[in-house]
Amino acid sequence: MDLKQKIGQLMVFGFKAEHPSKLSVEIKDLIEKNHIGGIILFGRNIGTPEEIQELTTTLQTTAKNAGQEQPLFICIDQENGVVRRLGEGTTVFPGAMLLGATGDPELAYEIGKSSGEELLDLGINWNLSPVVDVNNNPHNPVIDVRSFGEKPEKVAEFGKQLMKGMQASGIITTLKHFPGHGDTTVDSHLALPVIPHELERLRKVELLPFKESIDSGADTVMSSHVYFPSIESEENRPATMSKAVMTGLLREELEFEGVITTDCMEMKAIADGIGTAQGAVEAIKAGVDLIMISHLPSLQHEAIERVYQAVLSGEIEEKTIDKACERVMKLKQHSLKWNDTLKAFTAKNTHKVIAEDVMKKGITLHENKKGLLPLPKEKGYRILVIYPENSYLTQVEDERFAENALGELVKELNPAAKVVSVSQFPDQSEIDFMNVLANSVDTILVGTLSATRSEGQQRLMQDMLNLNKPVIHIAMRSPYDLGLFPETDVSVATYEFTTPALRLAVRALFGLEKVTGKLPVTVQEMK
Repeated sequence: MDLKQKIGQLMVFGFKAEHPSKLSVEIKDLIEKNHIGGIILFGRNIGTPEEIQELTTTLQTTAKNAGQEQPLFICIDQENGVVRRLGEGTTVFPGAMLLGATGDPELAYEIGKSSGEELLDLGINWNLSPVVDVNNNPHNPVIDVRSFGEKPEKVAEFGKQLMKGMQASGIITTLKHFPGHGDTTVDSHLALPVIPHELERLRKVELLPFKESIDSGADTVMSSHVYFPSIESEENRPATMSKAVMTGLLREELEFEGVITTDCMEMKAIADGIGTAQGAVEAIKAGVDLIMISHLPSLQHEAIERVYQAVLSGEIEEKTIDKACERVMKLKQHSLKWNDTLKAFTAKNTHKVIAEDVMKKGITLHENKKGLLPLPKEKGYRILVIYPENSYLTQVEDERFAENALGELVKELNPAAKVVSVSQFPDQSEIDFMNVLANSVDTILVGTLSATRSEGQQRLMQDMLNLNKPVIHIAMRSPYDLGLFPETDVSVATYEFTTPALRLAVRALFGLEKVTGKLPVTVQEMK
């Protein structure tokens, strides 16, 4: 490979085409002329399983015909739960915190293996999972239920097992977001978070899950766009661009010999600072192997050219590019092979059974007032179901899955139920209307979505509690919502608003399923 092709192998790019199964002109050109090494897929690229297979096959054929030595990395954020990309025709697997609530790491292995099998059958060979951030900050806006919990040892064990399960299926895995994104109150998609802890504390908490998974054979590690002043002396320099973090801590102290990838370099923590293209140069100088740029072709071309010029000028030593390329090609040789045809995809029924079994063991129910459950199914029993539209999505979540089906799921068991959706941030007129509706029912069921960030949801729930009627609360995403309303008669945490999880929670309320999960984070009263 010439220098530009070696630089191309260090690039992982996303694209938008006219149809999910098609390539854009720009990405085809980058594969053929620049020999870029990897592709990241988003919801915009995901159609039916047949369309996904057509897309991944076309991508690999394009690379092969262009003379690339090894297949493309084709990666995706299939963390499961609230962050997932696959839709129609695939299995809905539980996410990290729902897994953590089971208390059984072996189930993480089973989910990892089953999830990996579906990805591989679709032609996707690299999953940007597991998240091994320790969510020890209840106010974290971007990790939250993407973490297995708040205890480093537990996160380490679950993360390691999920990783091993995916590896057993043949999928390349990624530990993220190094050296930790759990104790932040800022989303790095929007700004630069800072974690001020001393290194000794980082070793005991944030770094523990990474160390254990690295020791167990991690494939890749993703950097976080977070500033760690106890490690990096230059103020506001994110870990992604910090040689002290990427080389000193990850390579030398933790002895990681695999591939290091960045998170997306278009995130504002990078783009609004040093800029995406120069950020790519700085990341490679810091010790990163793969540069991820998910969206804009202009920035993708600019990054390649900026890195190329940095090598020509001596800002980056060519041997640095060679070493990174060597690690990338080694992983490809070990994990990938050219495959011109994929067998017809069918989600296995065993996968659905495994997923639902895990959900039953993770969904958490607290019956604070005995005797209310199971809910009656008789026509004369009047229940009001209130839940918000899901307009609160972190930028890593897929808007295709924003809706939730709580109301319809209750109506499956009690067709006479009154079902009303409110806005994510209900105003007083919406709350007043809910008060009117609640006067004529026997029981009120309220679903919340990140109510800790919505004063309107909090006021609505408080009004319902003031009516002196039985109130059931389902925290459909963050379990920390439960701490806002400790006086509810029954509370449930599903950790995600996927339809299978909500269906099982509703069926548990009606006595048709047994759920046995325990909270994997401390939920304290927030009043």
